[in-house]
Amino acid sequence: MKSRRTRSGALGLAAAALAAAATLVLSACGGSSGPPEIKFFVAIQPGGTIEANAERCTKEANGKYTIKPELLPNDASQAREQLVRRLGAKDSTIDVIGLDVIRTAEFANPGWIEPWTGKLKEEATEEVFPSVIKTATFEKQVYAAPFNTNTQVLWYRKDLVPDPPKTWDEVIEMAENLKEAGKVQVQAERYEGYFVWINALIDSAGTEILSGPEAVDLEQKPTEEALDVIGKLAHSSAASPNLPTSNEDTARLAFEAGEAAFMTNYTFAFASAKENAPDIWKNMGAAPFPQVNDNPAKPPLGGFNLAVSSYSKHKDMAFEAAACLADEKSQLTAVELDGLPPSRSDLYEGKVVKKAYPGFAGLVKEMIESAGPRPATPAYEDVSSAVQRTLHPPETMSAEDNEGIYDELKSNLEAAVNREGLL
Repeated sequence: MKSRRTRSGALGLAAAALAAAATLVLSACGGSSGPPEIKFFVAIQPGGTIEANAERCTKEANGKYTIKPELLPNDASQAREQLVRRLGAKDSTIDVIGLDVIRTAEFANPGWIEPWTGKLKEEATEEVFPSVIKTATFEKQVYAAPFNTNTQVLWYRKDLVPDPPKTWDEVIEMAENLKEAGKVQVQAERYEGYFVWINALIDSAGTEILSGPEAVDLEQKPTEEALDVIGKLAHSSAASPNLPTSNEDTARLAFEAGEAAFMTNYTFAFASAKENAPDIWKNMGAAPFPQVNDNPAKPPLGGFNLAVSSYSKHKDMAFEAAACLADEKSQLTAVELDGLPPSRSDLYEGKVVKKAYPGFAGLVKEMIESAGPRPATPAYEDVSSAVQRTLHPPETMSAEDNEGIYDELKSNLEAAVNREGLL
C-alpha cells in the first residue's frame, strides 16, 4: 500500500530542511555556540590571578566575547618556544599574549604582535612607570599594555646588620666579617636570572649592554667595574658554595634557613619567609639594590605586558579584552592573589599594595622608577646567551683585572646582535 504524507508532515520535513541549511550556513560562518572566544596565552600564576581577571573581564564584556586562559609553562624558555612556533606558523587561535617584558622587540620585529594606538593606548599607559613603558616599546611604538612589573631589593638580616650596606663592596665586606650567616645570595646559575644580575650590574656601573637593537655599547671601564663585583664575590668567603647553580629559589631557601645575611631577590621573598621561616622573617629588612660605584643603582626589572596577536581573528575584541586584563582592577587583583607589583605608579599609595609590602612599598616603587630594563632587541636570545656563556661560571672573573674577559664579552655580543632567526 502506498504511503501518503500529511500536510503537517510535509511542513515538518520542510522546517527540518531549512534548519539543516541554516546550520550549514552558520557552521561556515564560525558556528552559533555563543559569543567569540578570546584566547589568552599566559604563564601560570599560582594564586589564581589569571583566572580571576579573565572571569571579571568576561562579565564586563556583557556577552560580547568570553576570555579563555591558555596557561603556558612556568619555564620561560619553554613558554617562549611554544609561542614562537605557533606565531611563526601564523596560528590564528592566539588572541592575547602575556608577554615577558624582554620579548617585545623579538615579537614585534617580525610582525607577530600589533601596536597599540588611540584611546586604548592612552588607557594602557596611563600612570605607568616610564621604565615599564620602555619594556613595552619597540621602535617608538607601544606594542603591549603593561600589566605587572617586578624588581629586586637587597634583603638583609636586621638582627645581624643594623645599618644595611649601600654598595656591593660593602655587602661583601660586611658578610665576610660576620660570625654567622656570612653569605650573600644572588642568582648566578647559567640561566636568564644570571643575565638579569649582570645587566643590572653593568647598568649600575654607568653603561649599557646595547645602545640600540643592533648596537653594542659596553663602555670598558664601567663594564670592568661590574665584572669586578662578580669576581670579588665569587672569590670571597661571602660566596655561597652553590654560587654557580644559584637561582631565585635556592637563594630564598638559603636565606630562610639562616645561612645568609644578604640576598638580592624579588618581592615574593618576603611573603615566602613569613610563611616558611617566621623567625627569619621578623628580622627581615629591605634596602635599595646595591650600587656598583658612585652611580645610582639600576635594579632589575621584570614582569609581563599584554600583547595582541597579528593573526587573531578578533583583533578589536582582543584589544578590548587585553585592556581590561591589564587595567587597574586587574593589577590590584594580581597584588592581592599573587603579590605581583603593579605597573601603575599611582597604586603604590593604596592600601592593597601597602598591605602586600608592609613598610617597603615605597622602596619597591623607588626601585622600579630607577630600574634598568634589559636590552630591547630582536636578537635577545642570542644576546642573553652570549653573556651567560662568556661570564659563567662566576669564578671566570677576577676581583680586579677583567680586561681580557671584557674583550671576549664585547666580541661575542657583536656576533650575537648580527645573528638572524628566533628559534
